Amino acid sequence: MGEANSTFTRDRVWRLVLVGAAGGAFSALFGVGGGVVMVPLLIFLCGYGSRAATATSLAAIGIIALWGVIAYGVMGDVNWVLGALVGIPALLGVVVGVRVRGRVSAVVISRAFAIVLVAAAVLLVVNP
Repeated sequence: MGEANSTFTRDRVWRLVLVGAAGGAFSALFGVGGGVVMVPLLIFLCGYGSRAATATSLAAIGIIALWGVIAYGVMGDVNWVLGALVGIPALLGVVVGVRVRGRVSAVVISRAFAIVLVAAAVLLVVNP
């Protein structure tokens, strides 16, 4: 289970709380939080390796997504059909992603992730 199960010191707990709060805030504001916010913070603030950070982030996303769906659902903002049309195929993407992740080095994954983030930033600036 590795570094994700390291000893919980007071400092480590506060860092994890900070990562969670940032991920939740970004998720609610922008629809992103797990991979974009939590993974880098788990790596740099908490010392996780990239695989453990990814897995931990995915676990947190499940909780964040459930609460977000409930909150937006109460306000009537959830389009269940479109959510299913995106979410169900995403399950296949998870299976593929986990298999690729297991076969590609952490350095390659980190660089690819950086490229995706830069591309997303450029697209957001060009097409706000």
